[in-house]
Amino acid sequence: MRRAITYPLVALGAAASTIVVASPALAHGYVSSPPSRQSLCATGGVADCGQIQFEPQSVEGVKGLKSCDGGVAGFSVLSDESRDWPAKSVAGKVTFTWVMTARHRTSNWEYFVGGKKVATVDGGNAQPDAVVNHTVDLSAFPGRQKVLAVWNIGDTANAFYSCVDLNVGGGGGTVPSTPSDPPPSSEPTKPADPKPADPKPAPPVEEKPTQAPAKGDWAANVSYKTGDKVKFKGQTYECRQGHTSLSSWEPSIYTLALWLPL
Repeated sequence: MRRAITYPLVALGAAASTIVVASPALAHGYVSSPPSRQSLCATGGVADCGQIQFEPQSVEGVKGLKSCDGGVAGFSVLSDESRDWPAKSVAGKVTFTWVMTARHRTSNWEYFVGGKKVATVDGGNAQPDAVVNHTVDLSAFPGRQKVLAVWNIGDTANAFYSCVDLNVGGGGGTVPSTPSDPPPSSEPTKPADPKPADPKPAPPVEEKPTQAPAKGDWAANVSYKTGDKVKFKGQTYECRQGHTSLSSWEPSIYTLALWLPL
């Protein structure tokens, strides 16, 4: 009688274990700088993106994909090459900034250009920080490139995907041409009148980086530093990780990695 009861319980436990493994990762994240396609959608840099503009951190699919949308039909706009995505001009070495709005143990991060893997960063199967930076050498890929950045979760079959459009080695303005010498004149050139000296020169203006006040209502597109306190919907939050806020990074359940409710 005891054996008849034990076996069904074991079978039930095995089934429950299968359900847990198949569940989606409790993690969310994406590349915010240089701006990924979903970041451009979230900040309004690219319009008419659909649902992804409200949840740029949610491009999740099985590992091994090479698509910008992670195989999610609702985010297919991210794979639409006809939208002429803006390309950020960068030098040969590029620092990619990931924002983890819900952190999870990490296998590694991978970077691809044209389907070729150009960098792998080991995650050590550890929980990452709320903001993670990777510097990748792209000097061998000059010109306009689409970089696929992948965050592989450590204990599930899923990964998060971000595509970043870059102009590698681009930027800088054109050098103005030197004007030709004026033709010689038959009349002697008069010396220019000296300019009167400014009796009271203006003092130099000291430039200071813009940063958020320590207290106040939370707002998007503001640079917050660790320890800053803000209010959002009547609740006070403290910044846990310095970052520049986006409209989708409100101090809520998805951004507890960045904000601590007080």
